[in-house]
Amino acid sequence: QVQLVESGGGLVQPGGSLRLSCAASGSIFSIYAMNWYRQAPGKQRELVAGISSGGSTNYADSVKGRFTISRDNTKNTVILQMNSLKPEDTAVYYCNAFRRTVFGVTYDYWGQGTQVTVSS
Repeated sequence: QVQLVESGGGLVQPGGSLRLSCAASGSIFSIYAMNWYRQAPGKQRELVAGISSGGSTNYADSVKGRFTISRDNTKNTVILQMNSLKPEDTAVYYCNAFRRTVFGVTYDYWGQGTQVTVSS
């Protein structure tokens, strides 16, 4: 089991920045791929950014060059640095821990979400 707690959401003006944190506990953090998803009202949840257990990163096209994901395995924390925020970034952001074993067993955990609102 992995417990995930997000923090750092809030209200920010267009062009501003926010830093989301996700603190993990309960299992071996370093073996999980960590992801940030978001869900805007009336829309499906979408992958924003991910970082593998080895540190490889991937981003949605809509956030490339503006968002940066990082992890600190010594602190069991994953960070999403969001710069140049736009109104369309407004959503609830969720932290996700994912792992698939060599036997095909998957482990998939979610945080409770944190609201990000970009508005003037």
